Amino acid sequence: MTISELTTEGDQLLRSHGLRVTATRLAVLDAVAQAPHSTTDTILARVRATLGTASTQAVYDVLAALTSAGLLHRIEPAGHPARYERRVGDNHHHVVCRSCGSVADVDCSVGHAPCLVPSNDHGFVIDEAEVVFWGTCGDCLRSPASPA
Repeated sequence: MTISELTTEGDQLLRSHGLRVTATRLAVLDAVAQAPHSTTDTILARVRATLGTASTQAVYDVLAALTSAGLLHRIEPAGHPARYERRVGDNHHHVVCRSCGSVADVDCSVGHAPCLVPSNDHGFVIDEAEVVFWGTCGDCLRSPASPA
């Protein structure tokens, strides 16, 4: 996909969140849209494939800016690198494979956000619940080398 093909949706999205439109921002948005739950390394490789060149620091800066603006959601399962996705604002959860590290979305299981209500909120106003389910994905279960 070329930058000109990315610009229509990306331009509007960035501008609506008060961000300047840059080729790197557009390429990062597209990379994350094409491969949800990507690590920074995966996003960097996709951005470089689109633009031809991009510094690691530029991609880190864009990821931080887009996350801060609410355009990306960052998840960081224990023991795994941070991952990014475009699905924001719905307080969904994730399932992580203990074997290969793949990540998938899990919709809220009960009601509306924050989905879970703590037995004691300790005076906090709760606005989000983050749940990570752990298990073994179907691909790993079917693998002959699977420990499961």
